Amino acid sequence: MALHNPSTVPSAHERDELHYGNAFPADGGGNAAAVGMNGSASRSHENHDTASRSRVNGNANATADEPQVRARRNVLNEAATMINIGGLGHAQASNNSTATDQGPPTSEEISSALRAYERAFLPHQPKSLSGISMRAFLLGLVLSLSSIISLYLAYNGHTIWRAPFFIASLCVFHFLEFYTTALTNTASARVSSFLLSSNGSAYTIAHTAAFVECILIHSFRPYSFLPASLHTILLTSGILLIILGQTIRAIAMVQAGGNFSHLVAHTKRSEHRLVTSGLYSVLRHPSYFGYFWWAIGTQLACGNAVCLVGYAGVLWVFFCEAGRGGGGAVD
Repeated sequence: MALHNPSTVPSAHERDELHYGNAFPADGGGNAAAVGMNGSASRSHENHDTASRSRVNGNANATADEPQVRARRNVLNEAATMINIGGLGHAQASNNSTATDQGPPTSEEISSALRAYERAFLPHQPKSLSGISMRAFLLGLVLSLSSIISLYLAYNGHTIWRAPFFIASLCVFHFLEFYTTALTNTASARVSSFLLSSNGSAYTIAHTAAFVECILIHSFRPYSFLPASLHTILLTSGILLIILGQTIRAIAMVQAGGNFSHLVAHTKRSEHRLVTSGLYSVLRHPSYFGYFWWAIGTQLACGNAVCLVGYAGVLWVFFCEAGRGGGGAVD
């Protein structure tokens, strides 16, 4: 009976490994078989480890690249969505791009979105470039003419110079309404931002009545029954209030930025933020405050008595209702 070297006899665990690896049975050549099996097992483990590391590295790289791919997809989706709604920075764009991930848009979808976006700038559209440029040109033309006429009449001692001065003040006001909106809240800038016709018929009637009263007063009664000193004080106060009110309103619109709108919002949008700095730290509605005193200043400068009382009463009621959420165009 052949005696085996105890050092070459495989243990139970080694026999299991040999059987699992389809190795030769342990006999007189068991040592060589064991060595061969150990070598193949080592190579098998090394290959398995290499494959595992490759898969792990591949998964890690894929995981690292995944946020970049997803971010790129979201950017494309957000761009297409923002173009579809006709403006940048809208809350709906961010919500749609983050809520659903439908993959990158196709070239047809992007082309369609671009065409829809460009249509908003065509004539007779909300953001018509021709409409904006024509209104800006006409406001500048009327401002120049009314200023020249007002200066000419004032230089020659005609008190009716206040009527064209009133028109010049209106031109500056309406131009700054659009300009400030386009500067600080570009996505909301449109033809109606000039506020030339979007304030309704009451707004137009009020300014027309003030212009007519100014002409009638200074055509038939060029000199007020008030003392000259008081007359000068009222005129100076009116001009100062026009400048102060216009400045406060413009600053309020700039400080509010994207939170400002010419239409009172009845529901809070996701991008709305409460502004508590600047003028908003001391005034609840600085734009209302500025417009109110601007309007009062125009009537003092014009020397109107009837419209002064009418402006004060109507604007007070209007802004009180707007402040409680009643709504209005002049925000």
